[in-house]
Amino acid sequence: MLNPEILEALKGYTANMSNKVTLVLQTGIHKKRAELAKFLADFATVSDNLMFEERDTGGALRSPLSFMIEVDGVPNGIVFSGIPGGHEFNSMVLAVLHSSGTELKLDDSIKSIISNVQEDLKFEIFVSLSCHNCPDVVQALNQFAILNPKITTETLDGGLYPEIIAERNIQGVPTVFLNGKVFANGKIDIAQLLEKLMAEYPNVTDADKGTQLPLQDVTIIGGGPAGISAAIYSARKGLNVTIVTDRIGGQVKDTMGIENLISVSKTTGPELVGNLISHMNDYEITLKEHLRVDRIENGDVKTITLSSGEQIRTKTIIVASGAKWRELGIPGEKENIGNGVAYCPHCDGPFFKGKDIAVVGGGNSGIEAALDLAGIVKSVTVFEFLPELKADQVLVEQASKRDNIKILKNVASKQVLAKDGKVTALEYLDSETEELRTQDLAGIFVQIGLLPNSEFLKNVVDLTSHGEVVVNERCETNIPGIYACGDVTTVPYKQIVIAMGEGSKAALSAFDYLLKS
Repeated sequence: MLNPEILEALKGYTANMSNKVTLVLQTGIHKKRAELAKFLADFATVSDNLMFEERDTGGALRSPLSFMIEVDGVPNGIVFSGIPGGHEFNSMVLAVLHSSGTELKLDDSIKSIISNVQEDLKFEIFVSLSCHNCPDVVQALNQFAILNPKITTETLDGGLYPEIIAERNIQGVPTVFLNGKVFANGKIDIAQLLEKLMAEYPNVTDADKGTQLPLQDVTIIGGGPAGISAAIYSARKGLNVTIVTDRIGGQVKDTMGIENLISVSKTTGPELVGNLISHMNDYEITLKEHLRVDRIENGDVKTITLSSGEQIRTKTIIVASGAKWRELGIPGEKENIGNGVAYCPHCDGPFFKGKDIAVVGGGNSGIEAALDLAGIVKSVTVFEFLPELKADQVLVEQASKRDNIKILKNVASKQVLAKDGKVTALEYLDSETEELRTQDLAGIFVQIGLLPNSEFLKNVVDLTSHGEVVVNERCETNIPGIYACGDVTTVPYKQIVIAMGEGSKAALSAFDYLLKS
């Protein structure tokens, strides 16, 4: 699995390891254990500070496919059960590097919150090696374990533990259990994990809030293309700039194919986000990542309160908080997320191999999801609320050529039905006949567009009935000194290239405001 090129790259990554790290594999018999043992033995050859041992851990590890990380002979709470290939290879590399002293890229306020946890927390993270959202959760919780000895994490490859998957009714990844109970399902970032932890254990909010930032000229809320463009343009003007974001990249990070960014014929979301970060790092920009904005207090100097409790005083604000997946809002949807209701066909599609599933939404995202899933599942039924599909004609034509894709138009989803913790059907209304019908299904993928992330702006600036921030041609809101750009605004056509332009425009408008005031 580890070819010479990968091993050579690993030598470069591990060159600065400062602690002795041992990969300890549980002894026992399993048909894939020899493959895992070779993987770990090869991995350990890249540094003198890396070692591999096979040992009976006395029940500390789950199975012969489980290994833990020891630092200077002491377990650090990180366990992998399975062969960390695919997207999880990076998770293992980072776990080793962070265990050996590589600095954690977490804000000081987050480190303080996690270090302040007093309870024993045992996380189990069920993943698929093809899931591109899973590593974010694995890497976040692994960092929590490194920060606090009371926290442990175990990453399990769901494909190697079918009996556990069946026992716990897991139908989506990532699925996170905390102390034996479901803690989180589906795509979730560090900011959301922190909020859940703080809700479960309120005492962690008593942690030190870190060093107070000086007064900022511009504070940007959101780290997608619009926010990063605004930050770069502001920094180039010599301003003190801070970005607050739950995650750098936003929705773009989840986009697998991008072919309409002018001058770049083809790229992916992760590649584009990497380039955005690289460009942003050319400038002195303060990044407060994995945090959310709780509230904004207006005035000549505005105050932003973060989810960590930290406050930022700033002369201007640029809102670039983007959008999130829109939910159906019907009975049975929220209750069955991770048990048959999903939003990411790339991550959760493999769980429905050979089964009948539905895609709700006939726009580009819905038809693209149907085409992706058609190669995995037995059949796909597309449910579209309108009399006609909204997707591009080229996508509609491709879907019509697939024998296992069926399209129902002019239908309204009414209820997700489930039995024994698993989705069994979708109840829908035929708007033409007004007949209520039921389609037997194993899974439902919701693809009905996006909602603006503007909840924290209620009673701060003018919003439309759909939650979009009302802006003029200069990205100005109705409040002096507060600007907005990108998908969160009323600007039509939610496209990456448009968001970048709007972010640049917002920064120039904020700079003009600062000059005049």
